[in-house]
Order: sequence, then C-alpha cells, then structure tokens
Amino acid sequence: ARSGGSSSSSDSEGSGSEWSRSGSPRRRLLLSLPDFRAEVAMKYVRHGYRLLSRNLFVFATLVGLAAVGVQLLRMTESGEISNLWETAVKTQVQGSMLHTIALSVALAFGVAAYLFARRTPVYLVDFSVLHPPKDWKVSIKELTHLARFRLSKNHKKDVVQSSMDFMLHKIQKNAGVTAEGTYLPPGITDLSQEATLENSRKEAEVVLFTLVEDLLGKTGVKPKDIDILIVNCSLFNPTPSMTAMIVNKFKMRSNIQSYNLSGMGCSAGVIAVNLARDLLQHHKNANALVVSTENITQNFYLGTQKSMLIPNMLFRVGGAASLLSNKRRDYWRAKYQLLHVVRTHKGADDASYNCVFQKEDPDGIVGVKLDKSLMAIAGESLKVNITTLGPLVLPLTEQARFFLNLVQRKVLKLKIKAYIPDFKKAFDHFCIHAGGRGVIDALQENLKLTDDLVRPSRQALFHYGNTSSASIWYELAWSEHEGQVGYGDRVWQIAFGSGFKCNSAVWQALRTIDSQHPAWADP
Repeated sequence: ARSGGSSSSSDSEGSGSEWSRSGSPRRRLLLSLPDFRAEVAMKYVRHGYRLLSRNLFVFATLVGLAAVGVQLLRMTESGEISNLWETAVKTQVQGSMLHTIALSVALAFGVAAYLFARRTPVYLVDFSVLHPPKDWKVSIKELTHLARFRLSKNHKKDVVQSSMDFMLHKIQKNAGVTAEGTYLPPGITDLSQEATLENSRKEAEVVLFTLVEDLLGKTGVKPKDIDILIVNCSLFNPTPSMTAMIVNKFKMRSNIQSYNLSGMGCSAGVIAVNLARDLLQHHKNANALVVSTENITQNFYLGTQKSMLIPNMLFRVGGAASLLSNKRRDYWRAKYQLLHVVRTHKGADDASYNCVFQKEDPDGIVGVKLDKSLMAIAGESLKVNITTLGPLVLPLTEQARFFLNLVQRKVLKLKIKAYIPDFKKAFDHFCIHAGGRGVIDALQENLKLTDDLVRPSRQALFHYGNTSSASIWYELAWSEHEGQVGYGDRVWQIAFGSGFKCNSAVWQALRTIDSQHPAWADP
C-alpha cells in the first residue's frame, strides 16, 4: 500500500490508558480475537474453492476456445484446411463438413456469449460521505454536560455520577475518538428539544438529502435516471420509509425499484451493495443509488446499564451514498469495479444472536446492549469470512502454501498449526469498520497489518466516531483524499454487525484516484 502523507491528527493512534480503582493509570489491555492460526472449518474452505472453481471454469473455457481458434488459424495458413476441403469434395461429404463447421462455430459463440452474459460487471461510479453541519459538532466537554442533564431527569445524583464516570474514564478515554468534537443531531444536543419521531425524521432528512444531492452533482446523473434505490438504516424505520423520503424530495420515477433495509447493524452497507449487485444482474443498462446511515436522535441511551452506555460515547452522525452501474460506458469514468462480496451470518448461534441486542433495561429505557462476548464472536465470524474469501483473492503462492499445509494436516495427519495466508499480499487498502479502537487494535494484531494499513480506520474513528455502516466509506474517502489509491489497487471493506454478521466487499481501482472529499478537508 502507498504510505502517503497524513494531514489529519495523529492523536488517534496514541495508546490509551485504563484507570484502576485507586485512580492510578495502568496499561490498557488489548482486546483479543481468537487465534486465526487455530483450526479452520473445512466447510468454509470448500465453499471458498467452490466460488473460485466457477471462475476457473469460465477462464478455462475461454482459454480452450482461444486455443482452438489459434490452431484453426495455423491450419489455414499451412494449407491443411484446403487439403481437408479437397478431400471432402472428392469423397462427397462437403455438405456434412460445412454443417459440422457451422454448428461448431455457433456452439463456440453461444458458450462465449453465455459466459460473458452470466455475470455483468458492476462499477462504482463515485461516492460521497457526509460532512455534517458545523453547528452539530459537540466536544467531549459539551457532551458531558448534556449527558448529565439528560440523565438527571430520571436518576439520582449518585447514580448519574457513576454513569458519567464510566462513560468518561472507562469508555471515552480508550475509545479512540477525539475530545475536540464529533457530530450529534440537535434532537440530542439542544436541551430544549426531546428525542421525538419528528426530530429523528429531521436528522434523517438532513443526512439523506445532503448526501444524494452531493452525489448527483458529482456524477451528473439526474434523479429521474436512477433505476434502483437502496437505503440501509438499522435503528430508524419510519413510515413512509427513508427511500420514500428521497423519492419525494428528488421527484424520482414512479417505476423506481426501492428497498429499505433496517435492523441489520453496522455491516448493512456491504449488504446493501450486495443487494444492488444482484439487482444489477437482472436489470440491464441500469444504475443503483445506495445510501448507508444510522439515525442517532432516538438512540442516545438515558439509562444506567453500563453495557448499554457504551454506544453513547462511540456512535455519531454520519452517512455515505454511492452510485453503482452496470453500464459498459460507465467503465471509463468509474472509480472502482466490484470484484467480490462475501457474507457471513452466525445468527443460528444463540450467543452470536444476542451479543448486540436492542432491548429495554430494568427501568423500561430502550438501548442497545453490547455483550462481553462480542469480541470473541466477532473473531469467529471474521475467521469464517476470510476462510471463504481467501481462495477468491489470494495470490497463487499463498494458496499453494495453504493447500500444502492442508494436505499435511488432513492427509498426512501431521500435528502442525493451520497456515493462515498473508492478506497483505491480496489487498492494498484495508477499510476496517471503525467500531472502536479495540476492534481496530485486535484486527491489526491478528492480521499482522502495519500502522499505515489501519490508519484510515483510526482516522475515521478519531474524527467521526462510529458512523455504523458508513464508516468503511469514510475510510475509503480518507485514502482517496490523501492520494493513496492507484490504478489496479485492491480495496477490502470489512464490517461487523448485529445478528451476528461479518461481511466483506472487494473493489479494484480502475484508475489512480486523488479525489478531494470535503469531509476530510476540514473534519
């Protein structure tokens, strides 16, 4: 990956400290994921190679057709075809020969046409990330004041103080989020207002309309040219839907294909891209507008359960909009081509299902509970995801080492550790969901990533907090803004979400990109 200069603050990469009960600082303990070099499940390896085999079949078929064509050309130049024709005339089988040649050519063209038509390439024309209004910016000092004010309405002073100490000393100091200011909506920060449905809708309108207007302006696409519209927002699902808000505001066509995804957590941005890709396989010569966001207004927890207070110090306003297209002519102006999407859902396991859960606390106050097992579950989900993804993206040298290790363990029964390939050889840029500094630290350690490779994630977390499904787009925007994305570079977006899900999207840059993003010019 290109190192590139960073114009953003480097404070996000400092090591935080955890405070002991006596008030003295002690070394912060790194959250750990399961050891990826432990045994991997063979069913996920097989699934990855099944996906790869489909592409290999296409490649082998095209190579075979090309080889036959080259051989026929050589036979024509050497006169062998002429000799065969003369022989056919003498034996009066020229008609059969013509029929055989015609059928062979038709079959070859039919197979080639099918292979090319079966998977339509999907391009990312451009994308935008939200730069929230400046008056939405709140420092940690201001956040402390408003949190104390909100909590004091329903709880005694000593209970409020205990909750504030936990949020400030345990969470904020180790969260990796700047104390200088991140973005929260007026429904939370304006003490004269409450977290009403109306204020939630106002927040959604600002985020959605700003993003869509900016993206349409960038791409020159008119609202009536949008064929597919997808919006994902986990915790806010009003009626009319958020897609309906956009359709109404921009006066889009009545036959637009619109989809509203809710309740799917921080990895829903990749799910939305996957849905857009699948739809673009069936709707030819079309484009898809995908908007990813999370609504904060009604999701600032006002209770005292520590496991539900954590999101208050992490989740912030943010959003991203992207324009995907399957139009061949868009290849020349698109930034990226979508190569792979791999989705992992561990919801069949009860612990995974319950580790991120929206619920009422004992006092009847709604919030999102984060279970202590979250990091371990995230690690298991990631292990499954990368085991499936590996055969699709890794170079042959890494796959050969992995296969040799597999034979040694499974066939020769040698007692050796499973070989986990080096994903730094497959990707140039890593966009890791900015769920918190512990998540980024753990992934950096387990995937053996350099500081430069995780810098986009740390910068996104530091300046914008956890923007849920939009965080992976803030990270890609940072890489573009710093001029780090070159022609042919591969980008790995990986996100985690409730359910529990781990989803990956792989993009390849179609040109060198140094786009300037307002969100990073003055975060």
